[in-house]
Amino acid sequence: MGSSSEPLSRGLYALVEPYDSGFLKVSDVHTIYYEQSGNPQGHPVVFLHGGPGAGTSPGNRRFFDPEFYRIVLFDQRGAGRSTPHACLEQNTTWDLVADIEKLREHLDIPEWQVFGGSWGSTLALAYSQEHPDKVTGLVLRGIFMLRKKELDWFYEGGAAAIFPDAWEPFRDFIPEDERNCFIDAYNKRLTSSDPIVQVEAAKRWTMWEMMTAHLIQNNDNIKRGEDDKFSLAFARIENHYFVNKGFLPSDSFLLDNVDKIRHIKAFIVQGRYDVCCPMMSAWDLHKAWPEAEFKVVPDAGHSANEVGIAAELRSATEKLRDLLSK
Repeated sequence: MGSSSEPLSRGLYALVEPYDSGFLKVSDVHTIYYEQSGNPQGHPVVFLHGGPGAGTSPGNRRFFDPEFYRIVLFDQRGAGRSTPHACLEQNTTWDLVADIEKLREHLDIPEWQVFGGSWGSTLALAYSQEHPDKVTGLVLRGIFMLRKKELDWFYEGGAAAIFPDAWEPFRDFIPEDERNCFIDAYNKRLTSSDPIVQVEAAKRWTMWEMMTAHLIQNNDNIKRGEDDKFSLAFARIENHYFVNKGFLPSDSFLLDNVDKIRHIKAFIVQGRYDVCCPMMSAWDLHKAWPEAEFKVVPDAGHSANEVGIAAELRSATEKLRDLLSK
């Protein structure tokens, strides 16, 4: 079931249009954009986008059976259509967890399924551990838990061994005497008072991730790194979270709190050759949470849109649909 404009082999549902959209004021600073599609009387599912800072896109609706699911997408603080754009003030993991609850209550949803990949998996874990009674099921992809070894791998030279061609423009933007910590060096530039410096840093930061997100480099994805507006929110917010270690109390916080969600039916989907969020994290989560169904896609990287990952994500939402239909 694919749309006519995209290959059927991708295995996703046809694109549906929202039946409802709006803006929800969640603080004195932030207003978030949300939309609903699929079946208004269906089982609710909330999609948590990656980044943080990436925002949602129409294709995110396609992982879910639109006849069964009431599909809720929203842009997190500062991202996508939420305002103010690229804003770092009042923007923490726990602010976002609170926003998810505010949105659930605003939409009069008693409980819902949670779906998140990459940073979305981080947020899904944090939200479900905080509100386990509101979660009917979890689908997690490209596991990221904001541990130091994960950030060091991707931003301090580990992944550069596989993508030296993509790494060098990212590295070379920073003077040699500041290369002991690229996250800090980029933070200085992404929060610069000079908007030109901000934009250039944002594009370098974003391009590094866009060039490494697929097993086979994807030109459409790489072009997103050339977009000033997208890059600014993506890079500024992502870097802000990473400088602050995800605003988590400890390095292993999400792993340490798995017991709170052990009873929730969950699926973990991981690309074997994911360079952005390497499989060590999904493996650690799998070992801590063997009750969750664990799928390794042998011929995929990080992106949810790679054929094998998309197929497993659709399969997971269908298994949860079938369980809920009994």
